[in-house]
Amino acid sequence: MKKSAFVILLVLLLDQVLKFYIKLTFPLGGNVPVIGHWFYLYFTENNGMAFGMQFAGSWGKLALSIFRIIAISGIAVLLYFLIRRKNSTGLVISMSLIFAGAVGNIIDSAFYGLIFSQSTFHAAATLVPFGHGYAGFLHGKVVDMLYFPLIDIAQSHAPAWIPGFLFGPDGHLVFFRPIFNISDASITIGVFWLLLFHRKSLRF
Repeated sequence: MKKSAFVILLVLLLDQVLKFYIKLTFPLGGNVPVIGHWFYLYFTENNGMAFGMQFAGSWGKLALSIFRIIAISGIAVLLYFLIRRKNSTGLVISMSLIFAGAVGNIIDSAFYGLIFSQSTFHAAATLVPFGHGYAGFLHGKVVDMLYFPLIDIAQSHAPAWIPGFLFGPDGHLVFFRPIFNISDASITIGVFWLLLFHRKSLRF
């Protein structure tokens, strides 16, 4: 139980501290290199799906947020039973990572619209009195900032064997193109760990 709580609190703390820093410091599209041209902090927002993917419309956003709350509740119940049954530490930690990541992103959706002004391409957001932000409850945008363009090849300089459809609208083949956050990374690590090492343990 203590290890699970520690992992959840650590992920949430790191995730929210970095998101607050980015939101209050960077304009939309603002970026700084961290490790050469391989790793940037690059501020973007999305409507709640992982790795910068979008979900259209206000009703779609609300439906997605409600679905995520239901999913989080289910994960919490599952995690409780795993701990009670004294399942392996690896299994509990992987589920804790998934739970923490899901909670981290729903915090953005639920509350960021209530406490932040709108971010623009010209200025960073500011904290505002609760309820006076850019959106209502469950309509906030998720903050993303981790960008790893490990491979960036201009189409004009690409070898002939690379298919043309792999190049984006900017004429570049970029790997890894999606921009994500610590919560997304936590979910991804938890899911991969679960699938690789603990599939059998989930049978009740």
